[in-house]
Amino acid sequence: MTSMLLQQRPLQQPLEQFAYLQSDTLARILSARNVAADQLALQLKSLLSPDLLGLQKAVARIDQAIDERKQILIVGDYDADGATSTALMILALRDMGAQVDYIVPDRFKYGYGLTPAIAELAYQRYQPDLLITVDNGISSHAGVETCHALGMQVIITDHHLTTKATPPAEAVVNPNQLGCNFASKSLAGVGVAFYVLARLATIRQQQGKTTTKLSQYLDLVALGTVADVAKLDFNNRILVQAGLERIRRGQCRAGILALLEIAGKNPAQLQAQDFGFVLGPRINAAGRMDSMQIGIECLLAPDLTTAYPIAYQLDRLNVERRQVEQSMREQAFEYLTELQLEQAQIPEALVLFEPEWHQGVIGIVAGRLKEHYHRPSIVFALDEDGQHLKGSARSIEGIHIRDSIEAVAQQHPHLVKFFGGHAAAAGLTIQQQYFDEFKSHFTAFIAQHHPDVFTARLWTDGALHVKDFSLDFLAQLEQLGPWGQGFEAPVFEGVFNVNEFQWLKEQHLKLKLKLDDGRLLDAIGFNFREKVQTPIGEKVYLAFSLEKNEFRGQTHLQMRILYLKNLEF
Repeated sequence: MTSMLLQQRPLQQPLEQFAYLQSDTLARILSARNVAADQLALQLKSLLSPDLLGLQKAVARIDQAIDERKQILIVGDYDADGATSTALMILALRDMGAQVDYIVPDRFKYGYGLTPAIAELAYQRYQPDLLITVDNGISSHAGVETCHALGMQVIITDHHLTTKATPPAEAVVNPNQLGCNFASKSLAGVGVAFYVLARLATIRQQQGKTTTKLSQYLDLVALGTVADVAKLDFNNRILVQAGLERIRRGQCRAGILALLEIAGKNPAQLQAQDFGFVLGPRINAAGRMDSMQIGIECLLAPDLTTAYPIAYQLDRLNVERRQVEQSMREQAFEYLTELQLEQAQIPEALVLFEPEWHQGVIGIVAGRLKEHYHRPSIVFALDEDGQHLKGSARSIEGIHIRDSIEAVAQQHPHLVKFFGGHAAAAGLTIQQQYFDEFKSHFTAFIAQHHPDVFTARLWTDGALHVKDFSLDFLAQLEQLGPWGQGFEAPVFEGVFNVNEFQWLKEQHLKLKLKLDDGRLLDAIGFNFREKVQTPIGEKVYLAFSLEKNEFRGQTHLQMRILYLKNLEF
């Protein structure tokens, strides 16, 4: 476990513009996130105009294909962003009268994206006239060429980073492609699909053709955006907030309602983080443990009767995923412990491989290692061909993982066969025989970074006034959301007197704290046993967030402990 440095967020906007909120704390929180007062009203009319490079060309091709009754095939991806993107395309295009189906590559057999093998499979199964990729395709040069050789046209919609020319598709829509000046580079794959479909629906409405209202599918856009950990800039917060509001009103896909009920979540009280911790993992479990077709069919389900059995199947797959993950995680931590890695000796990068590890879960394990050791982590599993390794990478603030892999690939072209991704997460394929060599060069490249980046930081919003320890203040915080990646939920810090403490299930720390006004407040720290090496003292320094604790019909405020330091014994 790494040590942690607490650092208060600096103010970036004048506090005066938030005076109408009548709260110094709220003003400080918003200023520290560089949000202007006019970016708090999250209205759909404030969305950026659909001026993405290639969008008009893509819309014209799809519009023509619908009118000419051409067969359209969506090529999706096997994560929650890919599943929501695929479902969104299917639902909206069918509303507009399109003949459309979908295919999602089996991650274990075909790997990621529009490969030549997937192009051939698509042709054999469906003989489509037009392929549309969602959440993939920006690196699929060979796949597009195979499609053209088979007589299929291709439209690519993607959001992954690229530094190279785009494939020779009929149209490419990606805010991160070279030459695209779209103001938000943070759209998820489902966000890109939404923009294409929204423009298509508008044009068809103007021409008196069969169309649809894309706003009815914003639940899918919100789910995919948060589950993919896309940065919640102003544009994405508008999309996520609109989707949240639809779900809270029950105006959403039956599959989402079914999953929430199975998870014991009230849709009316849904928060953005529930997309990442409740819905996302269950949908992702399909692609990790079986086939993402299960997740997509859940989202396509027309009613609860159809959705429930699929949702239960997803829940079971998620339980299975957790069991596999726990086993792999324990092996990984045991391996690192056996190396007697103390913090000062931890390598700058953690690169691990075990032949029996499950390919569908390596990304989660990489994330756990990254969180625990505060190091960029890559976890590999054996590909089905027995010769290649599939890797999933997760990184820390200050180290761009995709660009780091690209740098190694450029310096040593034989080491990396395929890679793609973002700053914080990426995927790659290498030959098994080159694992040790890749590990050595990658670790050496990461080691060139400034030592400060390897110190874990917890950004806080400073101390909290005693009057703000209230459900009313928490409600105000929730109204300023949605909170998430790039618009992090508030974290506070302060010194507290400990009235009593106990360990729950020997792992979770529960404190009863005495506030300055004499009130007692519960605080909970999950999985804190390994983080607290000494007995709990009479006075502690905490970093924490505020949350509701609902129990037996009563709602109370409680603190979620994120950091603890003893001050007095």
